[in-house]
Amino acid sequence: MKLSHFAIVCIAAGAISSCSTKPEHLKSLNKDYVDESVRPGDDFYTYVNKGWMEAHPLTDEYSRYGQFNVLNDENEKRVKEIVLGLADTNPAEGTEAFMVSTIYTQAMDSVRRNNEGAAPIQEGIKKIESTDHDGMADLFLWMHGNYASPFFGAGPMEDLNDSKRYAMYISGGSLGMGDRDYYLLNDEHNKTIRDAYINLIETQMQNAGLSADDAKRVAANVIKVETAMADSTWTREQSRNLELMNNPRTAQQVAEMYPGVDWKRFFKETMEIEMPDTLIVTELNTVQQGVKLLTTLPDREIKDYYLWKYVAQAAPYLSDNFADANFEFSKVVSGVKEQRPRWKRALSATEGALGEAIGKLYVEKYFPESSKKQMLDLVENLRTALGQHIDSLTWMSDETKANAQKKLAAFTVKIGYPDKWKDYSTMKIDPSKSYYDNMHEVSMWHQRDTYSKWGKPVDKTEWGMTPQTVNAYYNPMANEIVFPAAILQAPFFDPEASDAENYGGIGVVIGHEMTHGFDDQGRNFDAEGNMVNWWTPADLEAFTALTQGLVNQFNAVEIEPGLNANGQYTLGENIADQGGLRVSRTAFLNAQKKKGVDVDSPEALIDGLTPMQVFYMNYANIWANNIRPEEARNLTIRDVHSLAENRVNVSLRNITPFFEAFGIKEGDKMYLPAEEQVIIW
Repeated sequence: MKLSHFAIVCIAAGAISSCSTKPEHLKSLNKDYVDESVRPGDDFYTYVNKGWMEAHPLTDEYSRYGQFNVLNDENEKRVKEIVLGLADTNPAEGTEAFMVSTIYTQAMDSVRRNNEGAAPIQEGIKKIESTDHDGMADLFLWMHGNYASPFFGAGPMEDLNDSKRYAMYISGGSLGMGDRDYYLLNDEHNKTIRDAYINLIETQMQNAGLSADDAKRVAANVIKVETAMADSTWTREQSRNLELMNNPRTAQQVAEMYPGVDWKRFFKETMEIEMPDTLIVTELNTVQQGVKLLTTLPDREIKDYYLWKYVAQAAPYLSDNFADANFEFSKVVSGVKEQRPRWKRALSATEGALGEAIGKLYVEKYFPESSKKQMLDLVENLRTALGQHIDSLTWMSDETKANAQKKLAAFTVKIGYPDKWKDYSTMKIDPSKSYYDNMHEVSMWHQRDTYSKWGKPVDKTEWGMTPQTVNAYYNPMANEIVFPAAILQAPFFDPEASDAENYGGIGVVIGHEMTHGFDDQGRNFDAEGNMVNWWTPADLEAFTALTQGLVNQFNAVEIEPGLNANGQYTLGENIADQGGLRVSRTAFLNAQKKKGVDVDSPEALIDGLTPMQVFYMNYANIWANNIRPEEARNLTIRDVHSLAENRVNVSLRNITPFFEAFGIKEGDKMYLPAEEQVIIW
């Protein structure tokens, strides 16, 4: 076939690899990492990744290290170079370059912070301690408006019922340890975490200047308050039930349900707005418990709870003894051995403050427009393939299929970077102030930015991640899929890699995010991003039965003695993994057919591997990682994603074409009979 004709075919197909008659070679996938001593039919994850795992042992800095971390490491070097370059330009005060370089410089200046110690927070501590009973209502509003959200939270977000406008939400308060089980269960592991948390509180309060006795009292009262809150906090499984969270209430109803709070004053003084006519209360009983504690606990216990909330939010930006105490707690939770280097922590803080200011420079230097064009073509290939899958479903009616196709066609696709960048010009960063004071200004700026959305239409151009973030997401209330520039690198995406590698990498990621629109949460939203039931009762019943099968598969996986994976909590991600694999395979085969490539022919081999083998191997490759036992347990409890090994081995057991690609048959550990496979999308 002549090159000129082949090029025309490639353009028509929206191909993502260079058009050539030369044999393809592996680019993203390293064949040397494959361990032939492991049978792919017994443990595909280890078969593909054992060599990678041996070549990337865990260092003391990490509780886990995988392909995402490899890209993050490279990105951190790039971003560091950008930030240091800004400082070298001697930027004018008030410019984004000035703010970025100032925050990074202050984050790196441990000498100044250690000299200041806890001085930057002494005024706040004094305010809390000196408040008398009559001033407790004022103190509550001061805390809510400036430092934390004690007892409950509130703020605007897209309306579940009308995605074009913002609704005001009231939600349950956050827990210092993050998960209710740490407070309520008395097994050895949870008691160990709890003891470490108590030690953290005592240490930080002494770092803040309290006596040892006072620090013990604060810790005891914090545990008392947060345990009472945990008792009403939803389980992890309940927290994913969006239907239970959609509880619109009038202002009068809220005032009657939670009479212990002056709600009109609350909104006026914390957000500078009038109390909304309608609010959505996400966890009715949890908010009720928070308000009950606020209105019935003794002043001393409430003030101790405030002291901890105040000190905890400040700790990352104070002297090293505060950072060291936080790290000691994280060692117990995740098993990490060593703090991240100071420059990495400084970079994280700077990106958290002015992420899009850095992102503008990042994409200028590292993200070619050609990659954006190739990604858009690839997304359309995946969209077509998912449409084919919807049409071929045997368990879904034509009526529901039509609604699903409408939603699919309405997907908004965001690639690389925002069309409109954030304007940070009103942020005030002053080098003469402490690092903590400046980071508090950053926090207040972001809070004001969020509150300023109230009363305005939803800005559909906003991004929830910076361009330099190695990740992707689906937003159900915007019905959009978003792929930041930083994830568009090998092994996920490489313009010079084979189609098989790219479809097994970024193709599956695209399919994954698309499938989120139809998982157990995404299926609640229509094409406009509104929480509307577009399913027939029979279709919803069939979907629920299928998803329960997937729940059961993951529930059966033992992580360690006494702890299994949580198939219900990870259901959405597991549906998306499986959907991504299926849809990307179809898109890949469609693309090869348009190019005139027979994937089963000897001419299609890639370094001795069939294209379909390469496809599945690169999927496993993107999840290669090493992980500490403590972190594996921590993620099993707190993360909606399954552990990497299970995202590969458990998901692939439901895909017959995977068995065919590697000759997996009955008797192999990975094998699952067709009648036991769960096929959703």
